[in-house]
Parts: sequence; structure tokens; C-alpha cells
Amino acid sequence: MSGDSDCTRTSPSAGTPSDNEFLPDRPKYVCSLSPDLITKAREELQEKPEWRLRDVQALRDMVCKDYPSLGTCLDDAFLLRFLRARKFDYDRALQLLVNYYTCRRSWPEVFNNLKPSAIKPVLESGFVTVLPRLDPEGRHVVCIRPDRWTPSNYPITENIRAIYLTLEKLIQSEETQVNGIVILADYKGVSLSKASHFGPFVAKKVIGILQDGFPIRIKAVNIINEPRIFKGIFAIIKPFLKEKIANRFFLHGCDLNSLHQNIPPVILPEEYGGTAGKLDISAWNELLLASEEDFLHDFSQLVLPCDSSPHDMLVSGDADEKQCDDSLRGMKPQLYYCY
Repeated sequence: MSGDSDCTRTSPSAGTPSDNEFLPDRPKYVCSLSPDLITKAREELQEKPEWRLRDVQALRDMVCKDYPSLGTCLDDAFLLRFLRARKFDYDRALQLLVNYYTCRRSWPEVFNNLKPSAIKPVLESGFVTVLPRLDPEGRHVVCIRPDRWTPSNYPITENIRAIYLTLEKLIQSEETQVNGIVILADYKGVSLSKASHFGPFVAKKVIGILQDGFPIRIKAVNIINEPRIFKGIFAIIKPFLKEKIANRFFLHGCDLNSLHQNIPPVILPEEYGGTAGKLDISAWNELLLASEEDFLHDFSQLVLPCDSSPHDMLVSGDADEKQCDDSLRGMKPQLYYCY
């Protein structure tokens, strides 16, 4: 069913009560949050359980009025992700939802044929995984290890696809929607040649998605074993970061005690001075690959908008690409200097 017909038939002003008798049944939302998380969502996200469905309906009405051809899923649970990510600010949640879809249109190398089986080599390499245990704040820890990537095997966009699918899986959980996630990035062994693949154009796209195009709360980014070259990499990234996100970056170097102040050893694998055994990527890989049908169903509903105006686009196209290419030329001397 297209987004246009779906919106037309679900908007309260679209028809009489008799017309609405023919509406397709939507999954009824049932809150899975614990009492403590309901309280946390109220305090941190301005989520009031007694107003929750009213807020969802308000966002649904805005989508149908302002973006009738967006082609988005309009289920309560799906729309709640965007409201929670923007603390129930309707306008900001709507813009996040629009960005979520325009990101897909602007980067087909990442979003075409996006499913777990398509990125199986990345998963098997151990480039990205999720630690089995939550941190004390109830947050999943996403572990990224760039040294596991061999550029001659596949392009950097495959790594980005794997990270994106990992986040899609995590955000299905209401607990993650409220608590957010933590990132642990191990830059051990990252060389200049490998770092050169992550230029300003790729950096801007990735950061644009994480900051403005995906309904997830990134609460901390812990960098471990970063080489001198990381100063150059961070110089590329920082201009695109909002101040709030930039302040959530923690550079630990080789100091495991510093890392343990942010992530307790009890949930970390032995590789990072933890007591949770050796890092095992198999459990997460199996979970993600077993979700193939879910992703095929969910993503089949994502109809890319064909009538978006330029001001709706998260990435504006050729002008941005040229600007980023110019920036890359300026950054390369800094990368060599840091290396």
C-alpha cells in the first residue's frame, strides 16, 4: 500500500466514520517498558503515558498532511521511536522521520538491497558487534573494530551498511529507545591508507544519518587504542558534529583504566581488560541474520519519495560533494602530519 493512500485513509479528516470501518487494522501498541523506564521516559523524554497515543496520532496527522507521499509506516510503535528520539517535540520528530527516508534516497550504495545476508562478510569479519551484556544504565554497547576491515575485500560502504542494520535491530527495543546506546570503537592498527577511505564526504553522510536521520540516542562514544593519525580523522569528523555529540566523545588511548571509568570491566571482554570472557561475535551475528525476514518486511514498506523538494533533503547533492572533496584535499596534509 502506498504512503499516499495510507495517509489519505488514516487522517481523521479523510472520511466519515463509515469510511473508517474499512481501514486496515494496525498493530495495537502495548507498552513493554518497566515502571522504572516509564518514569525515566517521563523525566528525560517528556513522555507521558496518558498522552502517548495522542502524541502518536498528532505526528501521524502531520505526516499525512505535510508529506502524504512519504511512504512511511504509520504504526504506533514505529512513530514512537521518532517521538522519543526528539523528546516528543512534534516538529523535530517529523523532521527526523523525513530525514530517515531522504537519507535512503541520497545514498543508494548503502541502502539498496539492505539486508543482513548482504553484509554477512562484514559480520563474519567482526568489524561490528554488540556486547552481550548491558551497561549499568541499561544501554547496549556497540563495538566497532576498523582493523578487521580489509579494503581490498569490499568498499567502506559495506561497513556502514552493517552498522546501520545493527542500529535498526537495536532500536526495535523500547528499552533502547529510552536508554540509548554506547559505542566502543577500537582503532588499533588503523593505518593511513585505511583512514584515507573515510574522507569528509563519507564522514558527513554518516554523521548526518546518526545525528539527524536515525531515531537513536547515542549517549557516549569511547575511542580506544587510537593512533596518532586519529587526530587527523577526528579533525575531519568534528566540523560535522553538534556540540552535544562532540562532548560525548572520550579518547582513552591505551589506558584501559580510563575506559573502565566509562564502561565497567564486568561487561567488557578480556580484550579490553574485562571479565566477561573473550569477545564472541557469533551470538550477535546469528541474531541479526535470523532477522532477515523482519528486515525484508519492514524495508519493503519504505517507499522512497520521488517529490521531495531540495530543502527536505538531508544531503543536498553535488554541491556538498564538491565542498567535501575540497575539504579532503585540505585535510590530507594533516593526516600525513599526524601519521
